[in-house]
Amino acid sequence: MPDIKLPNILVTGTPGVGKSHLCAKLSEDLKLKYHDISAVAKDQGFVDGHDDEYDCPILDEDKLLDYLEPIMSAGGNIVEYHSCDFFPERWFDAVFVVTCNNTILHDRLTERNYNPKKLQSNIECEIFQTILEEARDSYDEDIVFEIKGETEKDCQDSVKKVKEWYKSWKRRSN
Repeated sequence: MPDIKLPNILVTGTPGVGKSHLCAKLSEDLKLKYHDISAVAKDQGFVDGHDDEYDCPILDEDKLLDYLEPIMSAGGNIVEYHSCDFFPERWFDAVFVVTCNNTILHDRLTERNYNPKKLQSNIECEIFQTILEEARDSYDEDIVFEIKGETEKDCQDSVKKVKEWYKSWKRRSN
């Protein structure tokens, strides 16, 4: 029987919604390789300057995508980033968009010392469901799922939902 390539999963959402916490648990439970794109960009030098207005690095998307292509082609990855529309659709078998109540998100981003402009921008992004819409516009609607990231129970429920998806994916792939 030929080896079946493991799936690639994208976890995306506004900063502060709980992506990293969720991905760490999923990576351990599903034995998939976890890629925090912000860390990859920093570690590999895929940063093309700094945006002073939003106090954040500017991602060199082309270099990042070139680097990730062979990794993603092999399968078995969980990718986490706060944006998704620049990733090739062919890379992902599922896209999970983590969402969060604005009050909770505001408190989390304030704890991270986000400047007022960056804080407001991210809260508005969540209010208008920008990342969820970006995912729905960029990927087949059948692979985009909304999950919550407000509480530890939400995280547990999200882990369960992703694991159920994974089991279903394995059944379809065999």
